[in-house]
Formats: sequence, C-alpha cells, structure tokens
Amino acid sequence: MTPNIHYENREIVGERIELTKGPIYWLGPDLTLRDCTVIISAAGRSLVPMSGQLIDCTIQAKGQLKAVVWAQMMLKGCRFKGRFTGHEFGFREGLVDTSRWKPGGIEHCDFSEAQLHGVGFNNCDMSTIRLPRWPCFTFLDPLRHAAELRRHAWPGLVGRTTIEVVCESTKETAAVTWHAPTIAEKKDTTVEELRAALEGVPGVVM
Repeated sequence: MTPNIHYENREIVGERIELTKGPIYWLGPDLTLRDCTVIISAAGRSLVPMSGQLIDCTIQAKGQLKAVVWAQMMLKGCRFKGRFTGHEFGFREGLVDTSRWKPGGIEHCDFSEAQLHGVGFNNCDMSTIRLPRWPCFTFLDPLRHAAELRRHAWPGLVGRTTIEVVCESTKETAAVTWHAPTIAEKKDTTVEELRAALEGVPGVVM
C-alpha cells in the first residue's frame, strides 16, 4: 500500500523539503512554507496541493514534473527550477472546490530558470511573473489574440494543434507557455521555423 505523507496545519520556515518517489504527498490544508527549498523527484500524480501558501520558496523539479494543478495554493515570491509540463497556476473556475477551499493564486514568481511546456497561468497579473525565455515562449492574454493567431501562418501541425489549444483558452487564462523543441519534435516542424513564425505575433513573449 502506498504511504501518504501529510504536510498540514503548520508553518515551516527555512527548511529543505524533499518529496521523493513513492509516497503520495498531501500539501495542506492550512500549510505555509516560507523561505523553504522544495526538491521534487516524486511524480506529479503523487502531489496533491490541497490548500495553503508557499512564500519566497525555491521549487526545484528533479526530472520532468508533469500535470500538477496548483489552483488551491497561493504562491508568492517563489523561484522555479527544472522541467514543468502541463501545470496550472492560479485560481480557475472549476479547478477549485470553493465550498471547501480558498482559491489560490500566483504573484511575483520567477520561472526564468525553468523549462515550461503546456503551462497555464490563470487570473493573475503576468507583469509580476518572470517568464522563461527562448526556447520557451509564452502567449499572453490568448483569448484576446485568438482571431489573429488563427489567421497567422504556422509551420507543420502547429496551427491545427497547439495554436487551437491556445485559442480555446478560457477568459481566466492570463498566459500559456510552451517549449519550442518539444513542439517542433511533435508537430512536424523545426525550432527555426517555429521561431520565424512567432516573430511579430501579438502577445508573444520569447
């Protein structure tokens, strides 16, 4: 039987916390991590962010950390390192049971040392978020730019797949970030062709 480890109803300050493979980690309820270093080698499915806040923490993924929904956690002033795929940051309707938990959020966080792919930022002020640069790229306010994105010429399968996903964002989506080499490998194009197509596109940060 897989063991469960609960971090709940407490504040932890200035510690190194290692979430290793094997257990399921429940983060919250009522958890505060402040000035901590959180090293994650556990699979994304083993992390269950319930409710709480991470303040001025460093969050480092060992290997690729997939598909964690942080919608019930408040993240302030945190630094992210490593590879993050399919994550959702910030509160979004339908991702949080507001009858039980307070909605989370994200502000003043730094992803400049992270590799992000298919990562969504919801209901947040992106001017407070430091994004990774090329070969990662970010669509800001994608719903507002959807018509222009659909009219644009895209190489390979990018227009029919990745761009459609971006254009179908909800009104709560502030930004979506992707990793160019991963897109190129899967969508029948090259990194160079993708970069050329992104040049001058409204709302794109590279």
